[in-house]
Amino acid sequence: MATKSWASGTRVAKSDHSKPKAGELAYGKGDILTIVETGTGKQHYKARHNTTGEEGLVAATNVREREAICVDPSLSLMPWFHGKISGPEAVSKLLPVEDGLFLVRESIRHHGDYVLCVSYSSQVIHYRVIYQDSKLTIDNTQYFYNLLDMIEFYSKHKGAIVTKLLKPKEKEGTKSAELELSKTGWLLDIRELTLGGSIGEGEFGAVYEGDYMGQKVAVKNIKCDVTAQAFLEETTVMTKLQHKNLVRLLGVILHNGLHIVTELMAKGNLVNFLRTRGRHIIEDVCEGMEYLESKRLVHRDLAARNILVSNEGVAKVSDFGLTKLDCKASDNAKLPVKWTAPEALKKEKFSTRSDVWSYGVLLWEMFSYGRQPYPKMSLKEVKELVEQGYRMEAPEECPPSVYALMRCCWEAEPRKRPSFQKLQEKLERELTKQQPWENADPGLNPRSSVSACFRL
Repeated sequence: MATKSWASGTRVAKSDHSKPKAGELAYGKGDILTIVETGTGKQHYKARHNTTGEEGLVAATNVREREAICVDPSLSLMPWFHGKISGPEAVSKLLPVEDGLFLVRESIRHHGDYVLCVSYSSQVIHYRVIYQDSKLTIDNTQYFYNLLDMIEFYSKHKGAIVTKLLKPKEKEGTKSAELELSKTGWLLDIRELTLGGSIGEGEFGAVYEGDYMGQKVAVKNIKCDVTAQAFLEETTVMTKLQHKNLVRLLGVILHNGLHIVTELMAKGNLVNFLRTRGRHIIEDVCEGMEYLESKRLVHRDLAARNILVSNEGVAKVSDFGLTKLDCKASDNAKLPVKWTAPEALKKEKFSTRSDVWSYGVLLWEMFSYGRQPYPKMSLKEVKELVEQGYRMEAPEECPPSVYALMRCCWEAEPRKRPSFQKLQEKLERELTKQQPWENADPGLNPRSSVSACFRL
């Protein structure tokens, strides 16, 4: 019997199939198809055409997996945004006039506002976009959270402007993220998404539980244009990574801002999980980070809040918003001070060894049942004292062997810290000597059960 399985994912057609037989689906080369049913055999899938909405059988050999997206700084959610240019410059870019051709620029006269420039009837018309009360408006009637929403609206409705927006004038050197997401199969259909209640509220937006084609999902909604663009990097990184201890990206929706759709981790983040039960997750996290290390990727925000726990109790690394290649490049992003290695705080030098430092702090969180690191200390105090050699004391009842591991992760010189590969080898070796934690007496104090299997 065929079973529903959106987890089978989206495929891209490898060639044309314009003359389908009865029950088959018609499609062209490059079309995006979503697998809606898989049978016991692997020769055919039942699929839905993402453009026509029609369903039918497709040959498994005639579709391919989605491609990873190139992490390209020219990839833009708003290729029509030209930044701070003057009115005459905007006019020159929109010549020769073509009805519905448009761009958006920053207002030079009114700081914080924007200008929508539209070609129509042999002229270019400039509409001031006023920013007030954290929203944007042209006519004080229709309001938008961001430019993405505004352009989407006026592309469908004439509203207060002279014509619908028909064609973006892309800034030179940029590529449309929407087109790239669609071409590679990562752009999802908003019509297939049903949003449920909020399951979290982060600094950059809310996270909701949802349903996408019968699969429970988590949806991170980011409405701020600048933040959404930054999180586009998270998305492009996640399309390249597949590992059982990394949260799986299902796709992206561009509607009312940016929606990043991932598998739902039913038990939430590690901080909350530790405060309620506690569990064996050290190895899961280390294995996920070892995988990132093997790809020469640096997470830069490894902390309990960014470790999610599935319904089966599997811990997975999440939130790749700050992930960068391991090239020790400087970056001005806002840093999570209490989890960041001293060389990253002082010189903005990041490597997998700075992630190892963060892993040590995460261990401290685990064995303190989710307490905030460096309790009662200000960020300024943390930076100064850590630089001077201060290290946190062991949490109450923490086994000495575990605290010794933390201290190894907190070596001042990055080269003296163990790699995640070495940490993982040590964990595997030690855990096989003793009873696995998941088989331990559930009534035991989790920290005591850890001490029973740790000899570092």
